[in-house]
Amino acid sequence: MNWSRVVTRLKSNNSSYRHTAIKNCKLINGFLDHHSPSNIILIQTHPPQLFKYFSTSTASYCSPKGPAEDENRKTSAIVTQKYFEHSKDDKSRESFEGAIDIFTDKDTRRRGSVEFIYAAMRNMEKFGVHKDLGSYKKLMDVFPKGKMIPENRLQGDFFHYPKQQQCATTLLHKMEQNKVIPDEEMGDILLNVFGKYATPYKRYCRMMYWMPKFKNLSPFPLPDELPNEALELAKLAIKQITSVDPSTRLDIINTEDVPDSNDQTWVVSGQSFNQEELLEDLKAGTPLYVEGAFRVWLKEYQVSYFILRGPPIPAPPTPPMDNDELNIISRWMDGEKSPAGTVVKEPTVHEQEDGTILAVCATGSSSRDSLLSWIRTLETTNPNLANMAVLFTLTSPLGPVIPVKDETSLSFK
Repeated sequence: MNWSRVVTRLKSNNSSYRHTAIKNCKLINGFLDHHSPSNIILIQTHPPQLFKYFSTSTASYCSPKGPAEDENRKTSAIVTQKYFEHSKDDKSRESFEGAIDIFTDKDTRRRGSVEFIYAAMRNMEKFGVHKDLGSYKKLMDVFPKGKMIPENRLQGDFFHYPKQQQCATTLLHKMEQNKVIPDEEMGDILLNVFGKYATPYKRYCRMMYWMPKFKNLSPFPLPDELPNEALELAKLAIKQITSVDPSTRLDIINTEDVPDSNDQTWVVSGQSFNQEELLEDLKAGTPLYVEGAFRVWLKEYQVSYFILRGPPIPAPPTPPMDNDELNIISRWMDGEKSPAGTVVKEPTVHEQEDGTILAVCATGSSSRDSLLSWIRTLETTNPNLANMAVLFTLTSPLGPVIPVKDETSLSFK
């Protein structure tokens, strides 16, 4: 057996050096890494003239679960200016993949691939490829093949090539955020770049297991591609809000058809038959409130909506006796009434503790005039609404119903 004594010289965080003696260890073939000349351990064996080297560099370690802390935002801005500065009309999938081809053909060794991928990820929304699987695979293919595959299990467990693994993990996390499910080709690319013991491949395996399971579990399904028109977004939002009552009817109102309307816009109104009955049972002079604007999110878009709220309906009193007692069971087949009374009517889903929701709407301008036109239109199907006192409690409307997206600024001072 060949035994050796290992003496390491480790660099601490405060830039001071310390010597540590490590107990005798058995040398294992293929256990050592020869790729990095920095921060080495000198292992002296018998005979003394044989030397081997083992890398202990931990300068660029990044947690695979944390954010991309190793991204240089200034470098990303420079790469963006070099490869991704296009006019608004030229920003498409073809121009984005063309920039990737220019980078990969420029240097076969793929130097600066990490900085390029970070810059590309920051510009995917502008080119409209943040939900395109082919663009993610082409971007992952930028990494050099074979160089970063761990040669042994120790390298695989200690985050081999940490900056590159963190960059690939961040790219997969961006795919997960945008609901893009990887395929087998993405797994083959990761195997050729990092190997099966690397963190990006493990994350890929978890995504392939869980994302297809959760894809269709949402109780409020939405189309894969949402429309950009505000009216279509408002229809989807009101349909999702009123889905608690299947009898809800959606009406599209053009305020130009409403008499004495000052705001020329559209209104999407939702009201069910149960809400019409609740409104019809209210006493004359009951105060009703138009409240809003509230927000509902449809993926990355937001829609403002308003509600018509009435007073809360008190709960029925508790019956004095239990109808299931054996001593008070009546002969219902002979027309005999039970001493406990009749069955209590179950409240509808619209009757809440703080009030009763009588109608829901979304308008194109979220203004008082458009809401007034909505109330006037509701009076045609709810005649009792003309006898109520409708109060508008709007303090600061949120503005028109428009798609809202977060844009990342790449300007640096």
